[in-house]
Amino acid sequence: MLTRRTVLAGIAASSLVSSASAADTIKVGVIIPLSGGAGRQGQDVANSVQAMATLINEGGGVLGRQLEILVRDDESTPAIGVAKANELASAGASVVLEGWNSPVTLAMQSVLARADVLDITMISKADTILTSASNPLAIRLNSANAQDAAIIAKYVSGRMKTGRVVFVTENDAYGNGAQQGIEAEFKKAGLDLTIASTQKFPFAQTDFRVETTSVRDAKPDLVISINANEGAGLPAFLQQYAQAQVSAPLVCAVGTVSPSVIETAGKSADGLYSADIYFPNSEPFASDPENKRFVAQMQKQFKTTPDKYMALAGAALQVWAKAAESAKSLERKAVAGAIRGKEIPGTIFGTARFDASGQLAHRYFVFTVKDSKIVVES
Repeated sequence: MLTRRTVLAGIAASSLVSSASAADTIKVGVIIPLSGGAGRQGQDVANSVQAMATLINEGGGVLGRQLEILVRDDESTPAIGVAKANELASAGASVVLEGWNSPVTLAMQSVLARADVLDITMISKADTILTSASNPLAIRLNSANAQDAAIIAKYVSGRMKTGRVVFVTENDAYGNGAQQGIEAEFKKAGLDLTIASTQKFPFAQTDFRVETTSVRDAKPDLVISINANEGAGLPAFLQQYAQAQVSAPLVCAVGTVSPSVIETAGKSADGLYSADIYFPNSEPFASDPENKRFVAQMQKQFKTTPDKYMALAGAALQVWAKAAESAKSLERKAVAGAIRGKEIPGTIFGTARFDASGQLAHRYFVFTVKDSKIVVES
């Protein structure tokens, strides 16, 4: 069995670039959880950045130089994320790809901005990431809470116009922002829904017996789960939700149900509904040449098929590399200017279209889980 120390050592070793000396390389920082509840997913994210770096380096690198990937563990803790951001800035990173937990991202933004290091958020979803004055050049690959809320409301409006809804919500910037956005979209859609109960919990929680009992007692017509702890928290919630025999259908927030969640939760995941932005073996991705190249590299280098998080991480590095080539510069403002409000063709997500705030546009696909498999519905 691999220990955490073994895994981290492997990641560190994989970050070395053998074809160029360290002095000749462009340093790319990655800050992501490698331990704790999100550690497994964070390790996958780090691997996907390395896989994309391999492809870019094999194609000649960026501005004629090879990429060196420096991976750091933020332990899902804002203070540690800040320390790692300072460390990578001191190490001479030209860009930092970061973000699983929104509170960690928000804490790091001002540090990287002051150091004049371009900060690209791969996954964290809080809307304030793109509106914070501490980082006026913000860029994000994952969908935002506001975008996700509209999709959840659209799905719910197709099932019910009135009834009782219960939220089970992660009590942080991500979870609270997501719930507020969904409730606002319900009002926009004219839905006559009663919020019968809101059960809040910390990110690290894995015992949901009290919450699931309260959910059942509230007699909801629909339950919405907002839980980004895919390594431990969400699978535990799904198992305990099934054990509590809650009869109401369960809708999980966009982007929280990865294949690893379903693998861990087992049959307890069957029947849930959600939506997401990337499925490697479904169109339009299955036939896209850049996606196929990335999937093949992940299978070759790490013996795995990428999920959405891995695709976002790979695309973050790919977008930065293409923007740097377009700007003919590694300078923060120049590269950000080649991304924000621009279209970048030839990425894992096809032509990547960023709005003026730095948010990547996405198409959503609704899915359910049947026999422990994701089934895309639309």
